[in-house]
Amino acid sequence: MVDGEPLTARIHRFERATGMETRDISYGGLIPASYRFGSASVHYFAGSESVVADGKSPVLGCECGEWGCWPLLARVVVDQDAVTWTDFEQPHRRDRDYSGFGPFVFDRRAYEEAVAAIADAWAAASE
Repeated sequence: MVDGEPLTARIHRFERATGMETRDISYGGLIPASYRFGSASVHYFAGSESVVADGKSPVLGCECGEWGCWPLLARVVVDQDAVTWTDFEQPHRRDRDYSGFGPFVFDRRAYEEAVAAIADAWAAASE
């Protein structure tokens, strides 16, 4: 969620507005029960377990449930007061320009609380 809106809706609207996408739906959430992302705390703070390319982590997967099929990658930058998602990329379409999407800056304390809220469920699903 970004400002109360699902990230899937935001990226879909952006891709359609820029002519990158014509499908009705393309992205879905990450499914930790199917893929071993490690802990949510590590994943959403750009831990080494989740980085897949050029220092970026998957923040969305394909609507089919396979994150590697159609991932949305982002660089997660953590500082003392904020966490920023930036440099979005669709690695299967390197020609796409996502420079107009984001960055999304989250208050670090609120971000930590959001990640903590899903960490237990993610851990249980990953077992």
